[in-house]
Amino acid sequence: MKVLCDQMLGSLATWLRFLGVDTYYATDEQSDDELLEVAQKEKRMLLTRDKELIIRAHSRNLPVIPIEDDDLDTQLELVVSKIQIDESLILTRCALCNTPLQQVEKDKVQHKVPEKVFENHTLFWRCPQCNKFYWKGTHFEKIQQKIKQLLKEKESL
Repeated sequence: MKVLCDQMLGSLATWLRFLGVDTYYATDEQSDDELLEVAQKEKRMLLTRDKELIIRAHSRNLPVIPIEDDDLDTQLELVVSKIQIDESLILTRCALCNTPLQQVEKDKVQHKVPEKVFENHTLFWRCPQCNKFYWKGTHFEKIQQKIKQLLKEKESL
């Protein structure tokens, strides 16, 4: 499943990327027409709070999940209840640019991550697009806990 989040849904876009969902996040410069074109061309489900954009997407027969709540947890619960999450893809995308991550050897990250991180971790990933490095630190554990809770809630629906 591929989605497109409009400019109002940046945090949701980041969390969907954590969940392994191919998530296009619109820039402020993109018009509604451009967003609809991207959604149509790339076969992406549109996630938006913009009522006019929802109407325009429906008129083009584009799939839409209307987001009505400001609360991130509520937004996530809604989207996760409506799309398929491939658990094998969780935490495999760059949270910044959506590119699939590549595992890198530890010796390749020396001097590119904090010294303590290098000393205390053995597994590292890098985004080949934006060159951001990832590892399983405390932030990773918190993200994993939240994802487990989301998927558990989805199963109980």
